[in-house]
Amino acid sequence: MDRIKITGGAPLNGVIPISGAKNAALPLMIASLLTGDTLELRNVPRLADVNQLLRILGNHGIDHTITGKRPGQTSETGQTIRLDASSVIDTCAPYDLVSRMRASFWVIAPLIARFGEACVSMPGGCAIGTRPVDLLLFALERMGVRIEIEGGYVVARAPKGLKGAEIAFPKVTVSGTHVALMAATLADGTTVVENAAREPEIVDLAECLIKMGAKITGAGTSRIVIDGVARLHGTTHTVMPDRIETGTYAMAVAMTGGDVTLENTRPEFLQNALDVLSQVGVEVSAVNDGIRVHRNGTGLRSVDVTTDPFPGFPTDLQAQFMALMTRAEGTSRIRETIFENRFMHVQELARLGAQIRLDGDAAIVQGVERLKGAPVMATDLRASVSLVIAGLAAEGETEIHRVYHLDRGFEALEAKLGRCGARIERISA
Repeated sequence: MDRIKITGGAPLNGVIPISGAKNAALPLMIASLLTGDTLELRNVPRLADVNQLLRILGNHGIDHTITGKRPGQTSETGQTIRLDASSVIDTCAPYDLVSRMRASFWVIAPLIARFGEACVSMPGGCAIGTRPVDLLLFALERMGVRIEIEGGYVVARAPKGLKGAEIAFPKVTVSGTHVALMAATLADGTTVVENAAREPEIVDLAECLIKMGAKITGAGTSRIVIDGVARLHGTTHTVMPDRIETGTYAMAVAMTGGDVTLENTRPEFLQNALDVLSQVGVEVSAVNDGIRVHRNGTGLRSVDVTTDPFPGFPTDLQAQFMALMTRAEGTSRIRETIFENRFMHVQELARLGAQIRLDGDAAIVQGVERLKGAPVMATDLRASVSLVIAGLAAEGETEIHRVYHLDRGFEALEAKLGRCGARIERISA
């Protein structure tokens, strides 16, 4: 099994290109099930999760082609994938596929919308919490879907098609909003989604669906209105830049010091996190087609954060920020409100010398003067990259094991950091 070795202490200087967003690419790929025409997606990141979803979609009968490299492209340049769902042969998503990636459960929405039936395995739990699907099923039931649970599968039927409905989510849910949005595009009548998630990835999906012929207003606000249409057609869409990758590399620069330009990204996608970095003592500024992050050796200040749905501080940057706070002067309190059990990185950071104690849904971080390299183990995607950030600043060598988590969400991480001066390498087993 691969591992990553980091020799800490080197500042980061240079340019890091930001890849297409995984959390946008996956629902966009799933949306290909809504039409029999070809959906062309550009700037799709090369990630293990993307490859896994291609296998899941292939199980339904979707054909795909990946455009070869073009002049000037590198392994970090987003790929173009064409998806053709004109010959869907199976509306069942089996356990052995769905269990490997929770987002694949979302295929239930386009399958029920286009074919009137779907049979999708319950995804089960995961390392950072249960993430139940009850709100997703609530949205479908509001549109007239009959739901039964049989042998660990959700069996959904709407033989007369979906009906427009009022869907008021009791709490903000990104998954539920994605599902409601996709299903409602082909429903009969108007669907109004209240308390909708406002994440940029929701907007990206809506913009693609509109290009496909959907009638959607309000995406990016808490109230989305969808007027159903009879059919959708194919289109070409470019995946938005990854705001979590952007924030991750910004925090890596904050941790190590240096001067890095993050290219092909947009500050408005993570303004809250960038504002927090400014409070920490890092210079953050918008530049042409990107963000410049600079710290010239000044110390880090401790800052309290609470994770919240967009436009709040992203839960997917919580672990990275905790790594940063291990070296800040003073004490910071990091409260996690989105997912339970998302502090599994705390024990591994402690192996590097971090001083962190848990207090319910919060972690209290006492900054230390130095971290020291040690062998550590990744527990999930965001936890794994927090260990990379800590390792970049730790004295000596840090070895991170189970880095397959990283490959799910970070494209060419070692290459991007290495070109900016990080002493980092992948060691194959």
